[in-house]
Amino acid sequence: MSLASPPRFHLAATKANRLTLESDQGDVAQLFVLDADIIRVMVLPGGRLDMARTWAIAPGQDDVPPQGRDRFDLSDFSLPDFIQTLAADSLTIETQCVRLTVRLSGLFCRWEIKVGGEWRRAARDRQTQAYNFGYWDRRVRHYLRREPGEQYFGLGERAGDLNRAGQRYEMRNIDAMGYSARTTDPLYKHIPFVITRNPEADLSYGLFYDTLSDCVFDLGRELDNYHGAYRGFSARHGDLDYYFIAGPRVDQVTRRFTWLTGRPAFLPRWGLGYSGSTMSYTDAPDAQARMAEFLERCAEHDICCDSFHLSSGYTSIGAKRYVFHWNRDKFPDPTAFAQSYADQGVRLCANIKPCLLRDHPLFEDARSRGLLIMDPQGEPAWVQFWDEVGAYLDFTNPAALAWWRDQVTTALLDHGIVSTWNDNNEFEIWTDRAMAHGFGAPFEAWRAKPLQTLLMIQASRAAQVAHAPTQRPFLVSRSGGVGMHRYAQTWSGDNYTSWETLKYNIKMGLGLALSGVSNIGHDIGGFSGPAPDAELLVRWVQFGVFMPRFSIHSWNDDGGVNEPWMHPQATPFVRDLIKLRLKLIPYLYSLLRAYHRDYEPVVRPTFCDFPDDPLCARENDEMMLGADLLVAPVVEAGALARSVYLPAGAGWFDVWSGVLHEGGRAVSLDAPWDRPPLLAREGCAIPVNLAEQHFGRPADQRGFWVFAHRCDGAFTAESYEDDGETADGPDGAWRLVVASDAEQVRIAVERRGVVASTLLILILPAGEARAIVVSGGGGAEERLSDGRRQVRVAVAAG
Repeated sequence: MSLASPPRFHLAATKANRLTLESDQGDVAQLFVLDADIIRVMVLPGGRLDMARTWAIAPGQDDVPPQGRDRFDLSDFSLPDFIQTLAADSLTIETQCVRLTVRLSGLFCRWEIKVGGEWRRAARDRQTQAYNFGYWDRRVRHYLRREPGEQYFGLGERAGDLNRAGQRYEMRNIDAMGYSARTTDPLYKHIPFVITRNPEADLSYGLFYDTLSDCVFDLGRELDNYHGAYRGFSARHGDLDYYFIAGPRVDQVTRRFTWLTGRPAFLPRWGLGYSGSTMSYTDAPDAQARMAEFLERCAEHDICCDSFHLSSGYTSIGAKRYVFHWNRDKFPDPTAFAQSYADQGVRLCANIKPCLLRDHPLFEDARSRGLLIMDPQGEPAWVQFWDEVGAYLDFTNPAALAWWRDQVTTALLDHGIVSTWNDNNEFEIWTDRAMAHGFGAPFEAWRAKPLQTLLMIQASRAAQVAHAPTQRPFLVSRSGGVGMHRYAQTWSGDNYTSWETLKYNIKMGLGLALSGVSNIGHDIGGFSGPAPDAELLVRWVQFGVFMPRFSIHSWNDDGGVNEPWMHPQATPFVRDLIKLRLKLIPYLYSLLRAYHRDYEPVVRPTFCDFPDDPLCARENDEMMLGADLLVAPVVEAGALARSVYLPAGAGWFDVWSGVLHEGGRAVSLDAPWDRPPLLAREGCAIPVNLAEQHFGRPADQRGFWVFAHRCDGAFTAESYEDDGETADGPDGAWRLVVASDAEQVRIAVERRGVVASTLLILILPAGEARAIVVSGGGGAEERLSDGRRQVRVAVAAG
């Protein structure tokens, strides 16, 4: 195709909510009106579809089959009515929310969103060659105009600022150990989804490119005078198949993208507790004794621990790792070892890797059965993996999926290991000679590396479900692509120990959450590099206790171990912060339930909840935990206070002092080692566990921290309740209805469904002097030693 004669399209067919445009040269563009706020565009130069199935799209569904979903399957979408207008050189499609105008000469799209009853321009394709109809090369390309003041968010985990404007990012999943959280690119995950926020137009929208290819997003770093201000997406291969998701708010775009790509997994509650981990223990020759010592030290220091991530040293032969192989010198009796942890209430999550080294005891069997990614000559497609050469298992082969499920079961689950840690699963395949089975339709393996990761996680989950069908499975995966949230918790990989990492991992986690992946965390303290000093460890823990995943994990350069007791002067603070974490688990668990049920991001930038406050859109180190807690981590060495900007439109209680601050201004908060800066929105109640916690003796007593309006106001709050692990088991909720005026705080308590306890404890700030009137149960009030007011409410079983 020549630049001098771009293709001219005409409307060739309309079939329900799918419109087909064709050019005389054989190019095809498909338009799909899927929902009032979601329109999809597929551009096929030459009319060729490269990948007939998708593994990303699962609208409101729990999963897709291992073989994927037909790209033309429109089930589970609402397929709304729309207005179609065809003119001499344009086609317009209009829903209640979105208007798309397509210029037929050259194919250029213009998008508008209806906000407050008026149409506002959202996006426009670049006016010079927006798509690649063979103009330059065979890469997939899409260019849009870059409007002044636009902000860009998403793209999963990215280094640097939360606003991606002016940057260029590559999606090519890689094992980036020791990365800089400020500069390193690429990283571990493949999420080609970008949110555009235009403050001037007061709207946001998302673009999701459904591709498994290595790809690049340029968000204004590249300049070319001949094309004006633009931004672009390009992929090495595949199809240009993208979804436009209308806001107008950022959080709305995130929720709809999460819905589009599948229902988030609702993992068991114990996954929210502190998870111990280090490579050091399982690398030691007396690994089982070192693991036992960990439990002893937890008991000694009263460190409450719910799980332990078992690093790959348990599979070692010499210095190398061999997945599913137990080193019986280190672990003479894996079943007894797992039971010793279970007896203390600590679940084991075992590390597994998708590559078999060439001297793996099972390698020749897997090779002879065709379970590996191979080259056209029938040889394994060799890759470098840790300190040896090996080959990846091919998860697009049903036989390999079955083999993997069987190995997970017999090597781990049958021994009492209850969960899997899917690691080193970036599938770094760089040669074009490696071939994937493709479920009977072979293709070059480099074309769909994130697919291998997704199918690995899916197979691990299937094994766990089959082994314990009444239990909700817990999995964690380092790498992944769009759809990984349907299976597993994740973390930001092997970060480097530094204050800078702490600062930028906050932003990295928020980027993942805006990209639909909310069950996330970081290696607390830093994974690689120097061991953290006492101050940095405490500040990491202060931040980490507010993330869905909370694990202290390390492989320090000096051979040391990041442990809660590594610095004696810090140990009491770490212990008490972990107990604060346990206190907040009912709130975190309710947020994860809302994520699963309503696609609500668990953590998010303050501008999501306060879009009308322009100061919230500035780069900062704060985050919202749900709608009601504002977390302000300390990210500077030596600081004992920090300035926090309080979003306008709400009042903010200092959780510890009970002081109410007016929003729309910055305040300086004390930040001692034992008390992370934490604020609660005026007019909220935070469900908490008020039982005293000790290692090996879990206890639960539901309560609420109640932060009533200081003047007239009303709100409701709920705590989701179930047994924490049963799949589709009975559930219930505690519900508060709170109304206040200048004289009284009136609290109605409701107990719904299956709730284990009949006692509820309400805690109000020390400065609360009004009368407290409780209905729904008898109440007894007392003043706590810190000045706060406590009301014990006995509610009859209903």
